[in-house]
Amino acid sequence: MAKEKRFFSDFPPTTRKEWIEKITSDLKGTPFDKKLIWKSPEGFEVFPFYRREDIDSFSITKVPPATFPYVRSTKLNNSWHVCERVSETSPKKANERALYILNRGVTSLQFVMHDDWVNIETLEVLLNGIAIDAIELNFACCISRAVSMANALSGYCNKHNIPSDKIEGSIDYVPFKRELVRGKKTPNWLTEALQVLKVASCLPHIRVLMVNAYFLSNAGAYITEELGIALAWGVELLDTLGENGFSIEEVANKIKFNFGVGSNYFMEIAKFRAARWLWAEIIASHGEQYKGDVAKIHQHAITSSWNMTVYDAYVNLLRTQTEAMSAALGGVDSLMILPYDTPFSATPTDFSLRIARNQQLLLLEESHFDKVVDPAAGSYYIETLTQKIAEKAWSIFLDIQHRGGFAKLVQQGEIQQMVNASNNKRHEAVAKRRESLLGTNEFPNFTERAIDRVKANPQTAHHCSIDHSKEEDVLALDFRRAASDFENLRLATDFASHQPVVFMLTIGNLAMRLARSQFASNFFGCAGYKLIDNLGFDSVEQGVVEAFDKKADIIVLCSSDDEYEQYAPEAFKLVGERCNLVIAGNPACREQLETLGIKHFIHVKSNVLETLQHFNELLVEGKNVSESKKGVEQ
Repeated sequence: MAKEKRFFSDFPPTTRKEWIEKITSDLKGTPFDKKLIWKSPEGFEVFPFYRREDIDSFSITKVPPATFPYVRSTKLNNSWHVCERVSETSPKKANERALYILNRGVTSLQFVMHDDWVNIETLEVLLNGIAIDAIELNFACCISRAVSMANALSGYCNKHNIPSDKIEGSIDYVPFKRELVRGKKTPNWLTEALQVLKVASCLPHIRVLMVNAYFLSNAGAYITEELGIALAWGVELLDTLGENGFSIEEVANKIKFNFGVGSNYFMEIAKFRAARWLWAEIIASHGEQYKGDVAKIHQHAITSSWNMTVYDAYVNLLRTQTEAMSAALGGVDSLMILPYDTPFSATPTDFSLRIARNQQLLLLEESHFDKVVDPAAGSYYIETLTQKIAEKAWSIFLDIQHRGGFAKLVQQGEIQQMVNASNNKRHEAVAKRRESLLGTNEFPNFTERAIDRVKANPQTAHHCSIDHSKEEDVLALDFRRAASDFENLRLATDFASHQPVVFMLTIGNLAMRLARSQFASNFFGCAGYKLIDNLGFDSVEQGVVEAFDKKADIIVLCSSDDEYEQYAPEAFKLVGERCNLVIAGNPACREQLETLGIKHFIHVKSNVLETLQHFNELLVEGKNVSESKKGVEQ
């Protein structure tokens, strides 16, 4: 038998230094670190390539699945529960809906419970015909009803002779939800939590202590912040309840981490791996005996609402699909995909719910994501991301601990302040297109209108029975979505009696005028303005005459930088004060043009949002609409 030949052994190994030298050569002298090393918002550098030696020192790469510290997985498969929320007006309708979706692939139900539903009698109707020991059963209720919910579920199981250890799921008691969401201090969260934990002790596999990290994700937190704060939140529950009569096992087995999952595909995969690792290390820090099942984190993932959009809403399907892939490949225990119409519909349609459900089923039944445990393992890139996210999240966690712990900081509003600051940074990045939202701040659908969509579906909050009027105020999280500022801008245009008209005065260099007219169209299209593009004009005067004939509110001069020195002064003289003249580009002669009185320039470094807000003030709100639409005097 012929000896196997290793073909690549004929080639000498290439060092990292040689690769960087070759890349630098191809960059024609541009520094490698400035051009290709990404300074991620999460607080660490990301390189354009990684090699085996980058992960050789990582201890986590040598640990098999389902083995402490569980970075690869907490189980020997990659199955997860397909979760869907059931929100109806009556228990009977909720039961009908639950049976319907259980027959269509759902394996985890989350019932949204009205206050008067929390009793055994309602559960008789709600769970009729459902084999609750064969699915995951979750109940979302008001914080004040969590104890009653646990009692009702326990009573239901006893009445029907269902062993309580056969029921798996959760009851949503969320300590510190009042502070984070409503901006109200919890009078005594510990007393409340102790009571919930005590009552739920008879339901061993029902988790009742929710760490809703998705609040942070939906408020614009960076991945490392979400994880670091979530760990501090979990440790607050673990330590404080442990100091008040409960064991590590009793508390840890009742904690459920509900993470958000955004569109940063590879980093989200790494986040779930890092979360398993860090939580296991936290539990094991209490003693070697805690390196078993008690150290396994329970992770539920919910696709983020932060990057969902009202305009071009079907793009939300693309976002949630990549998010779902990240969560599945990251090894979560259960997953809920938000319907694409979530940002503008208080009640999702049957179609949007079906699509959201089928998105998961495609990953399971056709892509077989459940068949491979931790498929990201061994990837130099993802293993490095896991390590870096863990390190950064751990430093955030330690900082919170050193400053007094999660409870103290959240009740002082400092956690909220940290996350809101990140939200503001990300909104600035969206405004400048450093963070892209397809269809909103990039490549908008010029003809789309959302008036009927927004009018027909006002957002409503679920009623809570707690009277918050007497509680002390604290800073709440800012849940503005990334697209909210652009959407307010465009909705103002949609509702206005006059739709501003933007005319592209294209002239000169063919390639440059076409490129810049396309750029300007995408720029002003983000505000919902009417766009009139042109193939080109023989003279500036011809273009200006045509622009006024079309009743333009804005004339965008589109040419090359060199030609602006000639065309821009001529256009400004012809347009005068009768219309807004905009130069597409940032030419070297800009200072000279500004001296003439030309004010408006749009280019890749522009703050798109601020520029469009300025034009909306002029043209949509009627503060300085051009009064004259007369043609250029001949």
